Amino acid sequence: MIYKSLFILGRTPGIARAELESLYGAEHLTAAGDYAVLSDLPVGDVTFSRLGGTVKLAHVIGVTKTHDWRAVQQEMSSHVVSLAQDLTEGKVQLGVSTYGMPRVNPRQLMAAGLEMKKALRAHGYSVRLVPNQEPALSSAQVLHNHLTGERGIELIAVQHGQQTVIARAVNVQDINAYAARDQGRPKRDAFVGMLPPKLAQTIVNLGVGGSTPSTNTLVLDPFCGTGVVLQEAALMGFGMYGTDLEPRMIDFSRKNLEWLSERSRTPECILEVGDATSHAWHPAPRIVACETYLGRPLSSWPKPETLTEIIGTCNVIIEKFLRNIGPQLQPSNRLCLAVPAWRAPNGRIHHLPLLDLLSEMGYNRVSFEHASEEQMVYYRPDQLVARELLVITRK
Repeated sequence: MIYKSLFILGRTPGIARAELESLYGAEHLTAAGDYAVLSDLPVGDVTFSRLGGTVKLAHVIGVTKTHDWRAVQQEMSSHVVSLAQDLTEGKVQLGVSTYGMPRVNPRQLMAAGLEMKKALRAHGYSVRLVPNQEPALSSAQVLHNHLTGERGIELIAVQHGQQTVIARAVNVQDINAYAARDQGRPKRDAFVGMLPPKLAQTIVNLGVGGSTPSTNTLVLDPFCGTGVVLQEAALMGFGMYGTDLEPRMIDFSRKNLEWLSERSRTPECILEVGDATSHAWHPAPRIVACETYLGRPLSSWPKPETLTEIIGTCNVIIEKFLRNIGPQLQPSNRLCLAVPAWRAPNGRIHHLPLLDLLSEMGYNRVSFEHASEEQMVYYRPDQLVARELLVITRK
């Protein structure tokens, strides 16, 4: 494979790899350590803004057959002057990051950056070097220092087997845009409305697979809550169809989507009150992406009998939903459901029993070449109730 692009993944790399595989195909991807993926796709073929699990996209500019940092540094320096020639006039913003190179520390990166700065100044450029506190610059540092902008350069080195891949960042996750549409929407609910927009993006991408965005292609969220999944589907260019058991949630979704439409001109959404365990959807769904019922929130690990009760309640609701929607789907219709899983203090994950009954219910679980089932669980370190991303198709 001739590497053309590099994806730097977020804190749930397995889920991020599954997202990329769903959109672009496993054959175009090669894992490079835990937090990077190489691809033969040109960066221009990647719609970066829709990726929830990838924090940086970079254009591959070189590959060296060594891990020796001095040789890698020289290779990076050989590129920086030519890259600067394409920048607009003004002070160059320069940054350096490494991934999967444990022997390289921030002090060495600063030294390498200073050498590149010296080379640029010798060619008449004014340069500001972004300091490294860690081997990799954060998304916030890249964004706030405009390293992917008209006068910015972030050079990235990634260890891959016996090689080191060198790339230049061209996109970084816009954390300000995520915060604006998460915190700015008028209707929020602490109990049901805490789904992060980035995760909602990933759920949609895993649900739609390779489907081309079109307002004629409806993404159904049968547990729509405050409409976070629907908003991300709309921003990608898909049509939206949301239902929820609670009339209040339908009202919240409507107001939030109206707010979004005023800013992004998104299309109208079909919204209706409906119990996902018994509702009949018209038109019949083809793509389903949602966060299901997660059960009650937990602040401490429950007693065994309480946990059994919680798991049982969630399992009944979600199984009833799957049995209800199944006859309304066509073969190969795809669903991505964020279902609950529970993380014990010893690290053990408790899953829904229905995961063992999917075939009997008429579904196939999608297997990913670049992510295992165990890696499809999303959680923060302090969370007891996790989200397991279940990707299935109708038989």
